[in-house]
Amino acid sequence: MSAAHAATSFVHRRLKDPASHRERRRFNRLAMAAGALAVSSCGTAPLTIDAQSYRSKGFESRALFLIIHYTQLNLERSLEVLTRGQVSSHYLLTDETPPRIYRLVDENLRAFHAGISYWAGHGNLNSASIGIEIVHPGISTESDGSLSFVPYPERQIDALIPLVRDIMKRHQIRPDRVLGHSDIAPQRKIDPGPLFPWKRLAREGLIRWPDEQEVAARLPAFEAKLPSLAWFQQMLSQHGYQVEQHGEATEPTRRVIAAFQMRYRPSRYDGLTDAHTAALLAVLNQAS
Repeated sequence: MSAAHAATSFVHRRLKDPASHRERRRFNRLAMAAGALAVSSCGTAPLTIDAQSYRSKGFESRALFLIIHYTQLNLERSLEVLTRGQVSSHYLLTDETPPRIYRLVDENLRAFHAGISYWAGHGNLNSASIGIEIVHPGISTESDGSLSFVPYPERQIDALIPLVRDIMKRHQIRPDRVLGHSDIAPQRKIDPGPLFPWKRLAREGLIRWPDEQEVAARLPAFEAKLPSLAWFQQMLSQHGYQVEQHGEATEPTRRVIAAFQMRYRPSRYDGLTDAHTAALLAVLNQAS
């Protein structure tokens, strides 16, 4: 019988009869000794890890995606929201002159910037992405009450491009995985908006872009016969978007088309199918 078992049996026997003060003290000493014995017998040597002798070649960064946002707030409010609440991002690019870049969350940690999200079979992109927030109003109200998107100052984009390039290089993020919030959550987000200069990022070699000559070559066939809505849904899904696959005209499908158009054809982003949108999709997916 182990010391711990003996101590337990002893206390069970003594509970049947009134225990004297001396017996109680004797039991306490026995219980403490049994506990010490149990700890001693179960103790293990300090954990040691050899992190130098062998290195696996089968790994990649946890950061597979880079997601770009605008804050729709001024700098003061952007910092407050991104540092004092549950919403966060790895980087904040200010609208100052010159712009500053704040690292708010370590890249090895998960920031809460993407929310409910999806791209090309991957969900919950907070866990697999790095987020950049740009201090930018997004939309302004004109004197007549209408809304319009606000252009990005060139100085901000000049500061953004080296940051994007550096993150992509260190984490080996593919160009087709540099995305906007509207790409990964088109049902609820429109940032960074149609005036974000995706084409300039393409010229810098940071993202994929459809070859304009190939788009022009494919355009006449699509003008002669526009593909079905089911074709558009399938092609958008192939490109990476989460979109319905039933061939019916719905508001969720329109929002996905609009998100695609804001990125690749910002001159018109009404969410309606047309020959130009079809040609862009075909070239990007290299399908007819």
